Amino acid sequence: MIRKHHISFKNAFKGLFLVIRTQPNYKIHFFLSIFALFLSWILNVSYFEFLLIVFLIIIGLIIETVNTAIEFTTDAIDKKIRDDIKIAKDVSASAMLIFSIGALIIGIIIFLPKIFNLFI
Repeated sequence: MIRKHHISFKNAFKGLFLVIRTQPNYKIHFFLSIFALFLSWILNVSYFEFLLIVFLIIIGLIIETVNTAIEFTTDAIDKKIRDDIKIAKDVSASAMLIFSIGALIIGIIIFLPKIFNLFI
């Protein structure tokens, strides 16, 4: 039983490294996440705000990973441009877009007042 879990973790890490290696948007999200954590430290955000930022980072990485899985799956079905596959890819990408807009709004709400307070 432990052996099965070991293999599952090994495969999960392979998938994670594949996404990091092959997906430019994942790298961008990862860089912006590090920046948000650094900014949180510099601006001394509250414990709750920090938890919210970490939560958003994790959810964003999950959505980007699932989006990548959907893209790989649809490519495995057919690499030709098909309307049904294009819809699946577009809808999957829209999940990340919606999340990104929401995370940006939350980031502005958390960070902007603290940045303004530095200059006032």
